[in-house]
Amino acid sequence: MGGGCPVGLRGRLASARQKMLIGRMQSPARRLLLACAFGMSLAAPAWAEFQVCNQSFDVINVAIGQPDETGQFSTEGWWIIGTNQCARVVRDTLRNRYLYIHASDVFGQPMVESPQTMCTDEGRFRITGITDCWQRGFRAVPFVEVDTQAVDRWTLFLSPER
Repeated sequence: MGGGCPVGLRGRLASARQKMLIGRMQSPARRLLLACAFGMSLAAPAWAEFQVCNQSFDVINVAIGQPDETGQFSTEGWWIIGTNQCARVVRDTLRNRYLYIHASDVFGQPMVESPQTMCTDEGRFRITGITDCWQRGFRAVPFVEVDTQAVDRWTLFLSPER
């Protein structure tokens, strides 16, 4: 599982039960803490999912990146997540241990810093390939790696820094 990891970001997150600062929102108002938590599968396929929960004080926009069955990376978005809301961004069994997340505030400011960029677009999108974004008419934005520990169900919480 996992397929080629771009730019060697694999392993940047601590264990699933630890909270860890991995990025700062670029607007001066807030810094964010991304915390990962997972629930063990209850042996029912309906529980397989990857969801993002917004515990910040703003509406956020989320996009994901992951390799497909052939190993080619693609990105997909947008999920608009209100305060204290969650969105299931992957509804099927997680086929990749590592997923990549971009989160931005309502002003389009990224909420995480990362050297890894992938392609996004203005409206709803699904883009194959993560290179040459600008040349292909897309935006290159930071995506941060999330290690799901190869479990069937994973939840990523976006929280204000304490």
